[in-house]
Amino acid sequence: MLYESLPGHKRGIFFFIAVCVVFMQAGIWAGRRRTQDNFPDDSLVPTSKVLPFVKSDNRPSIKDHPIPKLMQDAENKFRHLLSHQSSTLKEAVAEYKRRYKRDPPPGFDDWWRFAEDNDVLMRDDYNAIVEDLAPFWELSPEELRKRAALAGHLPSIDLVRVRNGKSRAVNIKDGPESPELPNIDFPVNSMAEGRILVPWEHRLFPNLTEGSIKAHLSGVYPPDWRGQGTVWEAYRRTCNPNEPARRLYSSFRASTSQRRNSRLVAASDEFSFSDGNTGNYSFCQNPWAHINQGHFFSDWRTIPVLFPVFSPAKASGYLDIRIPSHYYYAQTRRYTYGWDPVNLELKKVDHMETPWESKSDKIFWRGASTGGGSSPPGFSNQYQRHRFVRMASDESYNNRTIIFADPPSSTNYVHAHVPTVYLNDDIMDVAFVKVVDSSNYPGGIGALISDHRFDDGGVNLGDHWKHKYLVDIDGMGYSGRFFSFLESDSAVMKATVYREFFEPWIQPWLHYIPLSASYQEIYNIHAFFSGASSSTLQIANATALSVSPSKRRSVDGDRRLRRIARAGKQWKRTIGRRVDMEGE
Repeated sequence: MLYESLPGHKRGIFFFIAVCVVFMQAGIWAGRRRTQDNFPDDSLVPTSKVLPFVKSDNRPSIKDHPIPKLMQDAENKFRHLLSHQSSTLKEAVAEYKRRYKRDPPPGFDDWWRFAEDNDVLMRDDYNAIVEDLAPFWELSPEELRKRAALAGHLPSIDLVRVRNGKSRAVNIKDGPESPELPNIDFPVNSMAEGRILVPWEHRLFPNLTEGSIKAHLSGVYPPDWRGQGTVWEAYRRTCNPNEPARRLYSSFRASTSQRRNSRLVAASDEFSFSDGNTGNYSFCQNPWAHINQGHFFSDWRTIPVLFPVFSPAKASGYLDIRIPSHYYYAQTRRYTYGWDPVNLELKKVDHMETPWESKSDKIFWRGASTGGGSSPPGFSNQYQRHRFVRMASDESYNNRTIIFADPPSSTNYVHAHVPTVYLNDDIMDVAFVKVVDSSNYPGGIGALISDHRFDDGGVNLGDHWKHKYLVDIDGMGYSGRFFSFLESDSAVMKATVYREFFEPWIQPWLHYIPLSASYQEIYNIHAFFSGASSSTLQIANATALSVSPSKRRSVDGDRRLRRIARAGKQWKRTIGRRVDMEGE
């Protein structure tokens, strides 16, 4: 075994990494198929070089649309990733050493055998694990074990204890036996929000004494903030002292140049498309942007000590260790595609699945009015879900500039200025279905209901499958519906600031459509894939008005949209399977 050859003082760290590999197996023990099987049968139409949007007489125009190139580049990246995986244990060990400048963790040969037996897809890419564990290399094995045990005393931290190969959740129930696991404690975050925010200065001195750690635990951490601080105040202390977020005034208010730039970004967002890398957005450099993300207003207290806490997701700046979410692993009617709650079985095709040709072209979202906490109160109108629902139900006559192909499926792109009220009526089906924390909304429940569309009827998970476009947006934390949306054979449009365990293995613009935090580009995304809306065609007096309504849809765009839907489904069934999240 590789472990036996390690120096004694390193074995504790490698033990910890080995068990992290077990916890992170949803991304590592993924279902392997032939490379070509992870793509839909049809190939993308070759595209010429995409030129940026240009302006003529202050009117936006376009040479070539950016989306085809984004899709082509995404497919090329993912093909390259799949085709450069090791095929033997010897190759995998050599590649691990080359990339990470150290030996693989103990049990790597056992894992390889499991990978072979279960047709693993990704065999060489451990960047998420390496990144998450990097801060802990400064700790001795003894210190690491001690902190893991102490973290179990924190509010909303559960402890999974492994002794003699048998795991159990402390004070809950026994778990399965696994002789490969060492004796160790796993502190697991029971909340959706990230927890570990270590001040920048403290990262320079990670080896705190046991006395100082216990001092942090002695009554300092009630379950919530209780007016004794905020997530944002804790977060900005993780930033470098030279960054704007550490300067008290600028952390609350944007400078003149920042406000000017934010207006320019908002104006150009209609014509800019996200690369999906929003999880690495720097709030340290752009502190004024924090009011638009609810996780900075969580009620749950963060932890300023480097504890090895496992969490299902984290925003940039947090030091939690990512593991698969129980929402993805469990099988429930609210979060699982194909789950039959009557017969308690998982079906390959959900009983409410709708054929692509019968799906609605409208952009669909339903959810509760969550999005953050109430510490401090009064900011919930800026939370991500509230902003999206207000935008999608806006009845104003403010114009949006829509770029579309005329005639449909051609490369002749034109533009029109269309009132928002017409666009929303044509293409949006977005609403809250449940009032949550209305007392925190400025103006109370009356203002909340007045400012947003509410659908009193509610929806089941299966009702989503009737639509080609499904929007996935963060709530109190990461969204637990993402995997079910991917499997539904609908195209997922996702906006998030969270980073999850599968981040290195999923490709934006191939498996899903990434959205910026402003969502402003969503109208032009729809116009590319589904063609101009009826109001847009009327205002532009487009040539498509001369053909029947059934021929006004962009055939090429619809095919591309379906390709994303099919690729997302294939990814879920080869990399995001339930079995990929299980250990042996």
